[in-house]
Amino acid sequence: MEKKVEISMLWEIYGKLLTKKQNEFIDDYYNNDLSLSEIAENNEITRQAVRDIIKKGEKKLFEYEEKLGTMKRMLSQEKKIEKILSELTKIQSNYSDKEIANVLENVKKELNCLV
Repeated sequence: MEKKVEISMLWEIYGKLLTKKQNEFIDDYYNNDLSLSEIAENNEITRQAVRDIIKKGEKKLFEYEEKLGTMKRMLSQEKKIEKILSELTKIQSNYSDKEIANVLENVKKELNCLV
């Protein structure tokens, strides 16, 4: 997984656990696509200070994920749901019973809401 995407996902999950500045700077850098210089200028601090705050925040995000594993579980569950949906589609296409088709369609709708 690309680092930018991974950090954005981790920020979505654990961002509220970071300091206010770490949360804000990571959001600006990864999600709002601001440069270190732009963030520094907006906050009247040095570019190096912004970089240090972001690096410490990133480290915390990875530590939280290592300890809690929320993102790993979410991605695993999504894969399982996609596999179940695929299997349901196979069953649905192989059987012509209307009742079975309706039940399977309802199950698929519910699973799609989880993805």
